[in-house]
Amino acid sequence: MQSRITDLFEIDFPIISGGMVWCSGWELAAAVSNAGGLGLIGAGSMTPEVLREHIIKCREKTPYNFGVNVPLMRPQAAELMEVIAEQKVPIVFTSAGSPKKWTGWLHEHKIKVAHVVSSSAFAAKCEAAGVDAVVAEGFEAGGHNGKEETTTMCLIPAVRRATNLPLIAAGGIATGSAMLAAEAMGADGIQMGTLFALTQESSAHENFKRLCLNLDEGDTKLYFRKLSPTRLAKNGFQALVQEAEDRGASGDELLELIGIGKTKVGIFDGDVENGEIEIGQVTALLKGREIETVAQVMERIIDEYYYFRQDLINQAMEEIPSRRTLR
Repeated sequence: MQSRITDLFEIDFPIISGGMVWCSGWELAAAVSNAGGLGLIGAGSMTPEVLREHIIKCREKTPYNFGVNVPLMRPQAAELMEVIAEQKVPIVFTSAGSPKKWTGWLHEHKIKVAHVVSSSAFAAKCEAAGVDAVVAEGFEAGGHNGKEETTTMCLIPAVRRATNLPLIAAGGIATGSAMLAAEAMGADGIQMGTLFALTQESSAHENFKRLCLNLDEGDTKLYFRKLSPTRLAKNGFQALVQEAEDRGASGDELLELIGIGKTKVGIFDGDVENGEIEIGQVTALLKGREIETVAQVMERIIDEYYYFRQDLINQAMEEIPSRRTLR
């Protein structure tokens, strides 16, 4: 399945796992890379020492390319970058900051760079900064979202018009048909977070996975617009946030409510009532499924993609003679 993304990252399929806090450890990254995609270690919840450990373990488990996601707003971003360069990681995905800050430095260390954006304007800035690829993440995604609140279906074609960079679609993608739709809109590959966060190899707690696999439509919502828009699932913590926002709580009050480590409490420790549960809208499509392996997920996505692609080709071939007759 060749595309500009498979060529750029030297992978078999243009499928990339999200670099998610408390979910994207070495085991998930290695499993995705072993299945033909590009696995990412999520450094957003790691110290430099822990990141080094995950990189070493990932390299022991896969001979294929993998990468690291670094949120640039992290206070330890510079130390994380030093570990990445020291360990000769070939690919870095950056987010939550300016792509100008690190792209040149990473290129000096022969590291390929993709940057996550939520608008076509930011995508154009990425091209000016010299990144190798851009990830356009729509409003449907879990965790931190762009303030523009643009959906994936609107964002991908807008970013495609704004830049000729290799384009990765993200946000609300969990099926082969969605992968095909993203390609039709101009994407060269896809990034999936929610689907991989709920696999056996994800480092998230089983309580988190079970909760997310039982969510309905409307059970996730965007909060913290005064700070950094974040998609949360319904639970006790979310109810406290909604009550605070409904009464007009200030940004400082919301920061105090978040406290320290609320995402760890919910996602990694498994306190799904009192912790912060970040997950995408697409989880409603997964309701009732068992916790699958990465290999099972990859096989299904690829099979669905080819099934729908061939179905569309067959339909077009059947319609062409009738259209010619009408003319």
